[in-house]
Amino acid sequence: MSHFSRRLALLADPAHQPLLGQCLHGIERECLRVDPHGQLALTPHPAALGSALTHPQITTDYSEALLEFITSTARDPRQVLDELEQIHRFAYTGLDDEYLWSASMPGTLPAEADIPVARYGHSNAGQLKHVYRQGLARRYGKAMQCIAGIHYNFSLPEALWQVLQQDCGDPAAPQDFQTRSYIALIRNFRRYSWLLMYLFGASPALDRNFLRQADHRLERLDSQTLYLPHATSLRMSDLGYQNHAQAGLTPCYDSLESYTTSLLKAVSTPWPAYEQIGTRQNGEWIQLNTHILQIENEYYSSIRPKRVTRSGERPLQALRERGIQYVEVRLLDINPELPLGLDIGQARFIDAFLIYCALQDSPLLQGPECSQCSTNFLSVVREGRRPGLLLQRLAGPVSLVDWAHELLEGIRPVARLLDGLQPDGPHQQAVATGQRKIGNPELTPSARQLACLREQSLSFRDYALHCSQQHARFFREPPLDSATLQAFRQKSADSLAGQARIEAADQMPFAQYLAHYQNSLPAS
Repeated sequence: MSHFSRRLALLADPAHQPLLGQCLHGIERECLRVDPHGQLALTPHPAALGSALTHPQITTDYSEALLEFITSTARDPRQVLDELEQIHRFAYTGLDDEYLWSASMPGTLPAEADIPVARYGHSNAGQLKHVYRQGLARRYGKAMQCIAGIHYNFSLPEALWQVLQQDCGDPAAPQDFQTRSYIALIRNFRRYSWLLMYLFGASPALDRNFLRQADHRLERLDSQTLYLPHATSLRMSDLGYQNHAQAGLTPCYDSLESYTTSLLKAVSTPWPAYEQIGTRQNGEWIQLNTHILQIENEYYSSIRPKRVTRSGERPLQALRERGIQYVEVRLLDINPELPLGLDIGQARFIDAFLIYCALQDSPLLQGPECSQCSTNFLSVVREGRRPGLLLQRLAGPVSLVDWAHELLEGIRPVARLLDGLQPDGPHQQAVATGQRKIGNPELTPSARQLACLREQSLSFRDYALHCSQQHARFFREPPLDSATLQAFRQKSADSLAGQARIEAADQMPFAQYLAHYQNSLPAS
């Protein structure tokens, strides 16, 4: 019996199968605020939505206009999506005539200097967040920071890891086994995540304005729209969040130790180009430091190992001291056709996919395989629907279609386990939907989007604005019930009061606060 089959059989045991129902889910969804014409909103973060520094569910990411909605965790992904919908509905009560942009790629952006960087008040914590974003602007440009996405947080229950550990007789401490197992999941995610981009990539086109005067290899769909005919996700291509300083930082996830060591080195090693920029300009802070990464979260990856941090604790500290608690999947495009950017079928497929990655054997990424993972991913985001596309494995080239069918055959029994006694249950239906997309690329979100642009003679900008307007009607009718609305308003009021308390309590000069923050890193 193979490693994978043995683990499947173990979890199919009636004593263990309920453990799969104890997985936890959470979603973070980014979206731009735009004016009635689809142009980036230049207004401040709406006061009705509370403090972006302290609100537990509504904050901002890079720009003052880039909202981020954060759900709590739940075992049922439908419950998470229901909460995300309520957050959207509440947000629309404070947007007046603005819309939430429906796509990952932005519409019309103003000049770089006019894109507003997010502000978080006058506290040291708020200033640190603002200065970090000023640094991002100088390192990557403001336009690139206006790309939005969805982050899917997922964990398997500790009791499940313990069952797997007992079965294999591993003598390690339970947290060490769990951490190694999550690292193995991440390695397999890197091997197979191109499949998610094929099935769910939803950014094959973008507004011509976005690239400014940059060189590119895109084709022209109309006077306002650039695209690639077989692309699935230009957001995740080399047009997106890239950093030459990070080029040597692609860890192959041999262990948590190697991962954290590489990031610790990056957040403490100066980079010549950033040293030329400096940290202050005309007396104002413009970046936190001149290192390869200002902070560990600047490292861009499609999946991150995570641990809930304690007050004042940095992510690398939490990981080093207590190991991995969950993973954050960061590659998901916003599907413009869906009000929330994703739906329950996609969530269920991702669950089955991640559990497959966790249960499947996961040897170290050695030799050429690590670079093959990156090459395969970029091939699929740029030309995943091209007929006959070949990907690379250690055994040699393989067609995307053949490999996708192979993966789906492995994911199918995981879906059956998740569905329990439900014949043809929802997880199996999600896998079957994926199977149909492999056989017919025109069913994928990226193909559907391009077909809509062509058939209706729409620019990307007009298409995304139309979807945004439709979604606004969905979220505004029916309105939230009075109790839910009042609860949200109370959270906003509490967050504003919380920010005021933080600002009133600050006594330390920002330079001293920043130095203390920089020195809080664990030893490499």
